Amino acid sequence: MVEGPAVTIYVRDNCIAAVGNSSGSAQGQGSTGMMTDQGLAYLVWRDGQAYLSGKGGETPATPGQIEAIRKFSEDLKDALS
Repeated sequence: MVEGPAVTIYVRDNCIAAVGNSSGSAQGQGSTGMMTDQGLAYLVWRDGQAYLSGKGGETPATPGQIEAIRKFSEDLKDALS
């Protein structure tokens, strides 16, 4: 999506991830988030329950959202390897 001197942003559907750049190569993959009606939210687990947490608060994550984030994270990790 966007490449800058310090970070590259990758997007697929509603999923988004920031990856740090160093000398033009991808470094550490940050957390994968999801765009929601309240803005960017990250998947967090509390007492075995998945939530999307962001500045707009927390909402329970659906199985579809969990799977989309998991798959995007895995695919991005594979692509950057």
